[in-house]
Amino acid sequence: MLRIGVLVSGGGTNLQAIIDGVEAGRITNTEICVVISNNKNAYALERAKKNDIPAVCLSPKDFEERKFYNEALIQTIDSYQVDLIVLAGCMVILPPELIQKYRNRIINIHPALIPSFCGTGYYGLRVHEKVLERGVKVTGATCHFVDEGTDTGPIIAQKAVEVLEGDTPEILQRRVMEQAEWIIMPQAIDDIANGRNKIFGTK
Repeated sequence: MLRIGVLVSGGGTNLQAIIDGVEAGRITNTEICVVISNNKNAYALERAKKNDIPAVCLSPKDFEERKFYNEALIQTIDSYQVDLIVLAGCMVILPPELIQKYRNRIINIHPALIPSFCGTGYYGLRVHEKVLERGVKVTGATCHFVDEGTDTGPIIAQKAVEVLEGDTPEILQRRVMEQAEWIIMPQAIDDIANGRNKIFGTK
């Protein structure tokens, strides 16, 4: 059984896609053992509680120094004996110590087709704003392992989504979530849980 911890910052739509995937049997051999948010007002915490999943809030603002937050985050994840860390709309920069300790055991969903529209400053709605500014016809989402860079880890899966005339960043964001993010992240977790990913857990 794959034990996953999900890190969130906001509404938790990707978390919900994972919860739904487990319940529907699209994600098998998997248990969501904790949801951790840096934002006490994140609705994702409510989604966790409604599904009887332990919900923890750890905010850097509550610690005198960032290193103390980093230590608390690692200790919390360790305490739940997590096999895989899933970043589902997490807006916190992970400490290098966590990345090293969980090498190739952290995955992220990015709302664009890496290597386009990624890197520092490309997150959330801003990605879709940039896509529309550039006038491209196709965007999408990428699920990838997390390393010390920004959106630079090994790619697990990508799915393209058409950009339509009249799209706003909000409309495009919703389409990318529905047609790509909520499909490839649950699939990536199921693949890892069932031994179909050769990178997971490698050093």
